[in-house]
Amino acid sequence: MVRPAYTLLALMALVTACNTSDPVFDAPVIPERIPFSATRQYPEGITYAPSLSRFLISSITQGKVGTVDEKGLYMDLITDDKQLISSVGMKVRNNLLYVCNGDQGVSDKSTPQTALKTAGLFVYDLASKQNVRRVDLAALRPGVNHYANDIAFDDQGNAYVTDSFDSVIYKVPTDTSRASILLNSPLFIGEQGINLNGIVYHPDKFLIVVKSNEGKLFKVDLANANNVSEITGVTLLNGDGMVLYNNDLYVVNGRNKVSQVRSTDGWKTASVVKTDSVGYNQATTNVLVNDKLYTINARIDEVSAAVAAKNPAQLQENTYSIQQFK
Repeated sequence: MVRPAYTLLALMALVTACNTSDPVFDAPVIPERIPFSATRQYPEGITYAPSLSRFLISSITQGKVGTVDEKGLYMDLITDDKQLISSVGMKVRNNLLYVCNGDQGVSDKSTPQTALKTAGLFVYDLASKQNVRRVDLAALRPGVNHYANDIAFDDQGNAYVTDSFDSVIYKVPTDTSRASILLNSPLFIGEQGINLNGIVYHPDKFLIVVKSNEGKLFKVDLANANNVSEITGVTLLNGDGMVLYNNDLYVVNGRNKVSQVRSTDGWKTASVVKTDSVGYNQATTNVLVNDKLYTINARIDEVSAAVAAKNPAQLQENTYSIQQFK
């Protein structure tokens, strides 16, 4: 049977379309749990690079950044920066990787001059893997202890960084040219352990931060940073990484769970609406990928023990995992 020409053209178009690479179909399928091995990594921070289709993980002990794919294959990504002592919280924006630099004294690069005195924000181009900016935040308040921990961006691209040993939140403008202290509050300081930790930006133009050692959440108004208030109704001891998604806050806490926290009054008060405690062990930070939340099991209790003992040689473990919130 002879087919009309337009029919043959339609069939050819259909075959061509079926053979076209579809980015949705080619995207990696991320399992609920990803075990991986990375020598002495102790990866406190986790983020995701869409351009690489891989998780990025930090290293408290080696001050580097590595990648983990959906099959659990680890590879070094950034290793050549001697000034990056301990890579902590991280975020990707516009194919740039922003890394908090701290030092609890258990990194291979720790020195008496840098231990407990380091707070920096380092920026890397993910395409070239080269450093494009280093911002020394500790220099804004010399003579006191510092530890840059986590980072959040507002909708203009300004970065906000928590300091776990000082009573401040830093602001780094979009061009990272001149950092400043957004807020210095006695609410953010304590005598024991980690103070400020995780931080998120809310589109209603305020920040939410968690104070780990007291399990408290605080709301910081960006229109008037001195307007800081405790979000009551919820306590999240050892609160760490946080993600704001659909106006709910997902907080890694207790080092063994993720709590979904909700507010109905503009974050004056909040309550826990769900807790996932399956698959978390010494967990720290989390990241949203394709509408799903993933948390790194970083062996953070072992880091705390080594810090207390002032013995970095204790940190010799190599196995970690990434767990999906369910």
